[in-house]
Amino acid sequence: MDHREFYDKDIVSIRDLTREQIELILDLSEEMIPYARGEKKTHTLDGRILGNLFFEPSTRTRLSFESAAHRLGADVIDVSQMSMTSIAKGETLADTIRMVDTYCDVIVLRHPHEGAARLAAKFSENPVINAGDGAGSHPTQTLLDLFTMRREKGSLDGLNIVLVGDLKYGRTVHSLADALTMFGAKLTFVAPESLQMPADIMEHLKAKGCNPVQTDDLESTIADADVLYVTRIQRERFPDPAEYSKVAGTYRIDNAMLREARNDAIVMHPLPRIDEIAPEVDGTEHAKYFEQAFNGIPVRMALLCSILGGEI
Repeated sequence: MDHREFYDKDIVSIRDLTREQIELILDLSEEMIPYARGEKKTHTLDGRILGNLFFEPSTRTRLSFESAAHRLGADVIDVSQMSMTSIAKGETLADTIRMVDTYCDVIVLRHPHEGAARLAAKFSENPVINAGDGAGSHPTQTLLDLFTMRREKGSLDGLNIVLVGDLKYGRTVHSLADALTMFGAKLTFVAPESLQMPADIMEHLKAKGCNPVQTDDLESTIADADVLYVTRIQRERFPDPAEYSKVAGTYRIDNAMLREARNDAIVMHPLPRIDEIAPEVDGTEHAKYFEQAFNGIPVRMALLCSILGGEI
């Protein structure tokens, strides 16, 4: 098995990948690090064009895909100001995808509606990479999260992972929990009852042999955690502002809390953070969220290179 098996393939959900395929991408991501840092140069995707099609605001994902493409020698068409496009005139998603498809070699799509990436893949001749669809899936975030854990902990097998915060609307944790079950992780879900992991995802995880612990008590989970994966409470996903205000600021990681943690425990966050992690944590050995953000570049380079047939 090598990375060429991803040639011309869509990346819509982490569930579409096997453990072996995930490890293949992570191995290639390791090779991409010096290129991602600019220490080595490559033009393996010279002449290729990536279409960034973002229907929702994004900083890290959009910029890291742009950076990944440029580091590989590809060009980028950025379509992130949707009010300036034909979408504002009522064009359907299917027609927009068909249009963008004619201008580029791969489409990176972020959309507020779950299932949009799967639909886009149906209408696009070229490969589609899901950069987040509503509360659904965010497979490239999951891959960079796994890459970060593996680099920091040495292996993904059997880790004790605590997922904290908005587990109902947070698409990053939905994809991540799915993937971690492939590596025998012990999962603990910390959230207020109203934001706990959705029942259908719990059933899926249990069917795969994982039996996550659900609790609203963060402090009781700190001492045994290998990884604390913290997410923000997402105001924009709440139908009712009053419901948001009830749970905003429920959990906050600070140095006092981390005194209970193992010396080698790491704290991760998909960013942006609001107040879930105190700034004082940034200076500790536990903090890995900025390395995590950088890791999006080599991981997305590995994916683009594989999908578009580049060689390093």
